[in-house]
Amino acid sequence: MSRVILHADLDAFYASVEELDDPSLRGKPVIVGGAKHERGVVSAANYEARKFGVHSALPLRTAGRLCPHGVFVPGRPERYRELSEQVMKIFASLTPLVEPISLDEAFLDVTASTAVFGDGRAMAQRIKDRVRDEVGLVVSVGVATNKLCAKVASDLRKPDALVVVPPGEEAEFLAPLPVGRLWGVGPQARQTLAEYGVATIGQLAAISDGVLRRRFGKHGTDLVARARGLDPSSVIPFQQPKSIGHEHTFDRDTVDPAKLEATLLDLAESVASRLRHHQLAAGAVQLKLRYEGFETLTRQAPLARQTRESEPLYEGALALLRRTLVAGRGVRLIGVTAIHLSAEQQLTLFDHADRGERLAHSLDVVRERFGDTAIVRARLLTEKPRRRFDFGEKPLAPTDEPLDE
Repeated sequence: MSRVILHADLDAFYASVEELDDPSLRGKPVIVGGAKHERGVVSAANYEARKFGVHSALPLRTAGRLCPHGVFVPGRPERYRELSEQVMKIFASLTPLVEPISLDEAFLDVTASTAVFGDGRAMAQRIKDRVRDEVGLVVSVGVATNKLCAKVASDLRKPDALVVVPPGEEAEFLAPLPVGRLWGVGPQARQTLAEYGVATIGQLAAISDGVLRRRFGKHGTDLVARARGLDPSSVIPFQQPKSIGHEHTFDRDTVDPAKLEATLLDLAESVASRLRHHQLAAGAVQLKLRYEGFETLTRQAPLARQTRESEPLYEGALALLRRTLVAGRGVRLIGVTAIHLSAEQQLTLFDHADRGERLAHSLDVVRERFGDTAIVRARLLTEKPRRRFDFGEKPLAPTDEPLDE
């Protein structure tokens, strides 16, 4: 019996949520990430904005030049997470085998559910209908016998796609598509493959294993297998994140150590809150600094114990900052990431864990209900409320990494 794998991907998720909550935005180019004069990057853009060349990771100022009449919004991570959880519950109602890839997409293995809910197309349509009716969003779904083809299928006819790859037709389905649609083929790999005359997945599939193995090593063998529509990887239910972090891009490069330290404290508070949300504790902290000119440095150090409290994270990051910071050199971006995560928080003989945990939980509840700035440390009162962008919440698919990165 062939596997039945779905890949479900919410269309322009962040921007679609903004349109859902503010219907006046519909039909307008919506760009999520901040104001067009700020120095951050675009988190998401709806399809109207993409017509102007705006896409995620594009500098906001560039997006402002490309789409001067676009509607720029700062983004609301908690709202996106709330709706993501609603959608994931719909997925879980069909199968326990749900592998979230990010807030807006997931793989589902529904092989064992066909006897109850019908074939893959029927379940894909069921998901689309429920997400639209219960959440108010549009989701594209690909159906195939493996994760690779399901992912490619869902991307093929966005938005509002439903594409089915029949069993046995995987290679035929992939053959005419550009080789860049394959997992593991980034810009450098595309350039190298072009030297072999390879532009489509079908042309890649026709190359002998030995040629690509000599050029790319083991990845060459994997590439040929994928080009032929082969992907034995399993759908793995939710895994705990490997890291949790926040970062902040300044409107102007700053050389003020006090401002950097205050921002670091704010970021550490946010990271600690998310650690508690996931019931995880960090064994080490990582500092990220991006200087003027885009030179980026990362430094990390172990913590004295596994913790989900903000103070040890801040103190560890602060020590790294003071060792790394070059006096007088402008800093564009600063970030804090909790790494070496585990489910246990280690305590010492003198810790008052219950009191600290209760206090931190109470603060989390208030901030979740009334916003991040409802309760802040006195030291941060003079600071402008920050846009926070988080990362590391969900692990990426292990095969989703370009060869040349």
